[in-house]
Amino acid sequence: MRQLARSAFGLLLGLIPLTGHAQDADQGAALFQWYCASCHGTAADGAGPMAPVLLVQPSDLTRLSASSQGEFPLLRVVRRIDGSDPLVSHGSAMPVYGPLFQGNEVALKTAAGQPVLMGRSVADLVLYLQEIQK
Repeated sequence: MRQLARSAFGLLLGLIPLTGHAQDADQGAALFQWYCASCHGTAADGAGPMAPVLLVQPSDLTRLSASSQGEFPLLRVVRRIDGSDPLVSHGSAMPVYGPLFQGNEVALKTAAGQPVLMGRSVADLVLYLQEIQK
C-alpha cells in the first residue's frame, strides 16, 4: 500500500522513481542495442564494430561499478549520456541522436539517496547499465 501511494505521488509530480521496474531496464536494453552497441558492443564491453575507428576507445560499460569502488556512478553516467559531460570521441555532445534522450523527466537516486532528474530514455539506459554490472 505504501509503494502504491509513493507511485501515485510520483506520478502527480512527474518524478517516477524507476528503480526496480524490469520493463524500464528492458526498454533501456533495446535503446542500447539500437543506439549504443555499434560503438560499445552488443555485450556493452567496448568491442563494437565501430570501436576500431574511434580515437578514444569505448569503455567496458559492464565494469562501471567495479572501476568506481563498487558503486555505480549514476551521476557520471547520466551526464555522459545526456551530453552535459561530453566526450571527445563522440565529436559532439552525446548522444549524437539529438533530442531523443531529452524530455519526460523522471528521477533516479544515487547510492547516497540524492534524486537526479533525467529524461525517461536516459533513465531506461541507466537502469539497463546498472543491471549488467559485473
